[in-house]
Amino acid sequence: MKISPRREHKLKPQPGCARVVVHALLAVASLSALLFSSAARAQQTDPARPVVVQPGAPGAPSKTLPLSTRAILPPRSPADVEFMQGMILHHAQAVEMTAMIPSHTQNKDLRSLGARISSSQSDEINFMTRWLAARAELVPKAMPKMHGMDMSHHMMARMPGMLTLQQMEALQNAKGVEFDRLFLAGMIQHHNGALTMVKELFDTAGAGQDAELFNFATDADNTQRVEIRIMDTMLKKETLEEKQ
Repeated sequence: MKISPRREHKLKPQPGCARVVVHALLAVASLSALLFSSAARAQQTDPARPVVVQPGAPGAPSKTLPLSTRAILPPRSPADVEFMQGMILHHAQAVEMTAMIPSHTQNKDLRSLGARISSSQSDEINFMTRWLAARAELVPKAMPKMHGMDMSHHMMARMPGMLTLQQMEALQNAKGVEFDRLFLAGMIQHHNGALTMVKELFDTAGAGQDAELFNFATDADNTQRVEIRIMDTMLKKETLEEKQ
């Protein structure tokens, strides 16, 4: 069977037809990409559609978690809670000691040191309070006048380095050089007690694993070691001047 020339002409591809098809496909692909990009941006920026992302380990990709994912606080041990509760009261006495400085001595170096200790330990008290409250644990209330509380042997064992009632009264009654000496000796004792508390925490099996607590205790240990060296130098200088 022969195909007529007119019919053969109709079966031939028309000029430009392929280009039209290609352009149409490209337009569809571009529209799809645009819609996908817009949806992704909407998901990232729409506050009603939050994205929960879990960072991956080093070298591993992050992954998107379900919106129902809830943060879970790391496990804590009874020793962690007891450490935080005891350290709040421990710090509170140090802050009370520094509060005596303005009215008891004109020593500029001691005033500067006292302000530094008061600021750092007040901030740490706030941190420990938040840590305990977030875990529904009892937050001890620091007494307005810690030196008016005669602590039991159990409390003294939990909070080594705390000044006794007699030591706090002697500090309260001292002035000038005598106050400087008693303050420095008392705060060195106090800081050494805090170092003991940190050591006992880390020596307790299962304790100190919480990242926030670990960082806090480590920083407190480092800071108080530095301050002990400073106070030891100041105390030696005070003692030398008294002998001259």
